[in-house]
Amino acid sequence: MLRSITLLLTALLSLPVAARDVSKNALFGAIAYHAESGSVGYAADRRNSRDARIEALRQCGHPKCEVVARLRNECGALSRGAKKTVVERGATRQEAETKALRRCGAACEIVAWACTR
Repeated sequence: MLRSITLLLTALLSLPVAARDVSKNALFGAIAYHAESGSVGYAADRRNSRDARIEALRQCGHPKCEVVARLRNECGALSRGAKKTVVERGATRQEAETKALRRCGAACEIVAWACTR
């Protein structure tokens, strides 16, 4: 019985390590934005999501910046117009930008993008 419990605990404790091995090759990115000031920041090719978010917020520079996109092995683009702000993802920068502009509408522009590879 004690051996069974020990084996079970060992298996449970090893799960986070196994999960990290699966994402070992993953790269993360983020885009941060503050609408009122127009401040933006981005990060790409970070080893974990937390580092990407922190770097994007640091670059954004405004104390009220928010992470608007979390990326994992993909691209993201932020478009802004007079009435709307849109974030989209895609396999390439072009795809992400095209989707963001299409959803945002006329007179919108890309204000930030990031790709992880």
